[in-house]
Amino acid sequence: MVYTVIFAGGVGRRMEINSRPKQFIPIHGKPLIIHTLEKFQQHKEVDGIVIACIETWIDKLWAMLGLYGITKVIDIVPGGDTGHDSIRLGLDRLSKEAGAKDIVLIHDAVRPLINEELIRKNIEAVKEHGSAITSESVRESVVESSDGKNIAHVPLREHMYVAKAPQSFYFGDIYRLYRQALADGRKFVDSAHLCHSYGFPMHIIKGPRHNMKITDPLDYYMCCAIFDVKEREAIWEK
Repeated sequence: MVYTVIFAGGVGRRMEINSRPKQFIPIHGKPLIIHTLEKFQQHKEVDGIVIACIETWIDKLWAMLGLYGITKVIDIVPGGDTGHDSIRLGLDRLSKEAGAKDIVLIHDAVRPLINEELIRKNIEAVKEHGSAITSESVRESVVESSDGKNIAHVPLREHMYVAKAPQSFYFGDIYRLYRQALADGRKFVDSAHLCHSYGFPMHIIKGPRHNMKITDPLDYYMCCAIFDVKEREAIWEK
């Protein structure tokens, strides 16, 4: 079985909007999170979805799922204070459904430009390598600084990637690591940092450049532009 955990527990303060969390802002007539969920809903290999959401928006999200025909959602659970907490809570709920050798794709609610091919590649990589970290090679030099003032290291650009999502694993492996982090009182930026800290091997899946996370207003405007382009392409294809 293949499952997805969507974490949507953040409020998105950098979006500078007060009316709603960023995962519910509209893009092309639909809430952003619905665009994301549709990609997994439509993928034939995905069997079920668990969402970790801001608690006060859970009822509204259930209503949206019915309105837009999202039927693969098993449950919506309250999210945590951080993305790490939300992922763990989603995995806790999924533990009632998934076995150790089932596959789970962990994905941001605010990353709606994922496509069918990337989901398939993640699933295939887990089967072959045991993990899949969607990544994009950097296009500019990366510098390292511990104090924000002085450059300590300039790694080779061809060795540098940006870790994105999905980040995918056998359920038993990633759930064990999140439970271990809970026992140790540790939290991580994402599953890739978690795996690295505990020495768990990770395999890179190269994702498309437009697989962006909507974090601030500029991201939102860029995402809207990409949706506009895709809509025009669809018209010409017809």
